[in-house]
Amino acid sequence: MESTSAVLSGVSIVNMVVLGILMSMFGKMYVRTRAQMPLGMIVFSVMLFLHNIIGAYAYFSMDELFSHEIFPYLLGVHIAELAGILIFLKITMD
Repeated sequence: MESTSAVLSGVSIVNMVVLGILMSMFGKMYVRTRAQMPLGMIVFSVMLFLHNIIGAYAYFSMDELFSHEIFPYLLGVHIAELAGILIFLKITMD
């Protein structure tokens, strides 16, 4: 596995950890309030979680099929996603 592919997988795994925390927080909110908004946020987080599972699996298992010139762009997308969900986590915690 190329080092860029390992970094991409690592960022995807960090995204999954943060999304897992968000799903847990929204689940607790839903149990307390029975409001629809946390339920929608759980679905949203699950979809992003699945996106990262598929991405991490692809980077691990299909490294030789990717054009390595695209990895910096994919890394930028995953880092932007990580920044977004970290901001989302901060807002949720407040």
